Amino acid sequence: MVAANIDGTAIAKSIRERINADIKKTQETNPRYKPSLKIIQVGERSDSSTYVRMKLKAAEEANILCELVQFPESITEPELLQQITRFNNDPTVHGILVQLPIPKHISEHTITSAVAGEKDVDGFGISNIGELSKRGGHPLFTPCTPKGVMVLLEESGVDLKGKTAVVLGRSDIVGSPVSSLLKNADATVTVCHSRTQNLREEIKRADVLVAAIGKPQFVKGDWLKPGAVVIDVGTNYIPDDSKKSGQKLVGDVDFDSAAQIASKITPVPGGVGPMTVAMLLQNVINSATIYFEKQKARHIKPLPLKLQSPVPSDIAISRAQHPKPITMVADEVGIAAHELEPYGASKAKVDLTLLQRLGHRKNGRYVLVTGITPTPLGEGKSTTTVGLTQALAGHLGRIAFANVRQPSQGPTFGIKGGAAGGGFSQVIPMDEFNLHLTGDIHAISAANNLLAAAIETRMFHESTQKDGPLYKRLVPTTKGKREFKPIMFRRLKKLGITKTDPNELTEDEIHRFARLDIDPETITWRRVLDVNDRHLRGITIGTAPTEKGLTRETGFDISVASECMAILALSNDLGDMRERLGRMVVATSKNGDPVTCDDVGAGGALAALMKDAIKPNLMQTLEGTPVFVHAGPFANISIGASSVLADKLALKLAGTEADEIHTDKAGFVVTEAGFDFTMGGERFFNIKCRSSGLVPDVVVVVATVRALKVHGGGPEITPGAALHEVYRTENVDILRKGCVNLRKHISNAREYGIPIVVAINKFETDTDAEIAVIKEEALAAGATDAIPANHWAEGGQGAVELAKGVITASSKEKDFKLLYGLEGSVQERIEKIGKTMYGAEQVEFSELAQKKVDTYQKQGFGNLPICVAKTQYSLSHDPSLKGAPTGFTVPIRDVRLAVGAGYLYALAADIQTIPGLPTAPG
Repeated sequence: MVAANIDGTAIAKSIRERINADIKKTQETNPRYKPSLKIIQVGERSDSSTYVRMKLKAAEEANILCELVQFPESITEPELLQQITRFNNDPTVHGILVQLPIPKHISEHTITSAVAGEKDVDGFGISNIGELSKRGGHPLFTPCTPKGVMVLLEESGVDLKGKTAVVLGRSDIVGSPVSSLLKNADATVTVCHSRTQNLREEIKRADVLVAAIGKPQFVKGDWLKPGAVVIDVGTNYIPDDSKKSGQKLVGDVDFDSAAQIASKITPVPGGVGPMTVAMLLQNVINSATIYFEKQKARHIKPLPLKLQSPVPSDIAISRAQHPKPITMVADEVGIAAHELEPYGASKAKVDLTLLQRLGHRKNGRYVLVTGITPTPLGEGKSTTTVGLTQALAGHLGRIAFANVRQPSQGPTFGIKGGAAGGGFSQVIPMDEFNLHLTGDIHAISAANNLLAAAIETRMFHESTQKDGPLYKRLVPTTKGKREFKPIMFRRLKKLGITKTDPNELTEDEIHRFARLDIDPETITWRRVLDVNDRHLRGITIGTAPTEKGLTRETGFDISVASECMAILALSNDLGDMRERLGRMVVATSKNGDPVTCDDVGAGGALAALMKDAIKPNLMQTLEGTPVFVHAGPFANISIGASSVLADKLALKLAGTEADEIHTDKAGFVVTEAGFDFTMGGERFFNIKCRSSGLVPDVVVVVATVRALKVHGGGPEITPGAALHEVYRTENVDILRKGCVNLRKHISNAREYGIPIVVAINKFETDTDAEIAVIKEEALAAGATDAIPANHWAEGGQGAVELAKGVITASSKEKDFKLLYGLEGSVQERIEKIGKTMYGAEQVEFSELAQKKVDTYQKQGFGNLPICVAKTQYSLSHDPSLKGAPTGFTVPIRDVRLAVGAGYLYALAADIQTIPGLPTAPG
């Protein structure tokens, strides 16, 4: 009998053809599916280069992107590890193969172990080999040659169950892994090697022989059991004068004699060799498929809540829940390890490169949470944001993010307290959330105050030096050479000076370049502090003798009121933030020209201080669902919303791939706007959406029985005092009267063409009749739905019906439009807000406000959106006017400029930019 040849060449070819067809078919629904392999070769050896050429040619035939990356033999181990890390972190690379051998000064174990397990297509990494050797293990990738051996046996129709198999050779590359695979196929396996006694007898018992001992023609035909199946893995060269090269390739088995005894045998060459390469390509395909499937298989595993009645304090609830490691939160939503920068165990920053990696995704659904005009106790807007997200992610199986602002330490230690939500709908750990977090507010404070110091210093030096010495100090000669710093070209361009050699400027050009000539009366840039320190509202600076009489009246704002914070919230990337910081106008020159941060030369320094702050912070809710905490602009005088970048990141993480059904799989990003819709919502649309280009799918307006009773004529609510009986007992009449406030907010929200859901934040004293009144009034006013929710007491479970209503509303048609354009005058835009949103009869400008508006228009800043700073306790500027007042006049006492943030803000009535502490601070 003559053994049948097991034709590895033909089988490998059919595998390559199938891979090619599979790739093309997958690309029909997912054009981004492009399996890619990187082969790393250090130095160049003729034997390994031959194998590399075979792999490159086979990959091309299979439609796999394959690149040989060669490094010189002198490369150091750390340098090589850096390159492997780069490929590990590159989502377009699915397989990494280190071509062996590598130079002796580099540890082979260290290098092969550095390849990420999910890209170890050679199958020799610790995790893959470990899983393979485990009974019931699940390696991601099986080493290519052993895998090829098993495919050859399968293709040849060999049933291994109960067969006696002998593996000749115990190497980590073939012998050991192939023995594990044979055992897993239910064969009885014996591993033999050069020191095995009675080797011929052991081989004689084998139904299947796998020879991988590395000795040419070692096994003879008479060693074999008649009818045995022989897989020859050997690759040995022996002298052969008939060959051009002087040698020929043979296996570990004497083919001619073995073919007379065996039933089936692999030739050398043409047997296992081509299969090794084919299995490598198959592993690359598997890796790419796993990667793309993982992108779609994101799933949040919620933490269980231990609900209690009565509900404990917020801090007690927070401390009783053990949060997930933040790395787990990130992994569940598809944030890669290299995209995460942990700050301890429960918070982390997310790198902005994630936006590029997920740029192809269709955004998830965008939900804006806002509210009716609140009481000083707040109506649970943050609590609703968190509870709704817990319901969506923890109970309805959607990817969902809560995107909230970072709270200021001022209110945390003041009247308001923390801003982490409340009850069983909180961001945890709440103490870390409310205090330093990752230091973003400190970075804002440092940047803001650096600019303040730079302004005063520039004025000081200009007042004590003549043009020549001043210019020489600004542009000094260093190592015999004098040149402008890069930032200086911004000012030169602004002045129309095109010269690049500092020595060529005329006296007039030197004067204009060196002298900002700031008018001290026009300086708008103030120092900031994240503390409610009322005594810093007005201060005198420059009183020391060294300041030579340059005293000036100024003051402090709270840190979150800094324009730097608004810029952090509205920037689209690091470069955008740098440009915005440079554009900030800090004063006016005596000639009436705006003086910017870049004129002072500080734009780059501010961006450097804020380069980490621009990365959103990842935390979690009590139920372990993800939260982005980023930026915290003061809600009275700024946009009062979290950052554009956090929203964009979350919308991509909650988005869908090309081959997913968007309506079924789209996740949700639930963000909030400060205070009520008429303040926070209006700015959210007209400033934030205008800047980001994003449009919400649904607006959630949070209402409470308590607040609506206030608007119906109920007595004032004072923090710390006992609630009046009207708020603790049923009173449908006063409630219905107060619903005028809810109707106005719904009417205002409808101006923007987005579906509206009213969330009735339920308190234990609310009655069914009162809830029914709010629902009736909300639907009559044009809301899509009005749904009670008890998430404060029940967590996400208490907001499930609200979440279902939001899902339904988010799929409805939108007719989005902004409230105003930017073409008309500043007065027209402010009047549009005052009359349409607030219900005012007219808007009145003070002399100061009008003068400043005239200046801004003259300077070219007249076409910016408007942020009106006013009280949050009334639709009007007057906190005593409840309900939905009409016929009043809004007094605009000042208008300030925030060019970097991209808006003007008008101060209505008496708004403070740094709060004070109460009698009994928090």
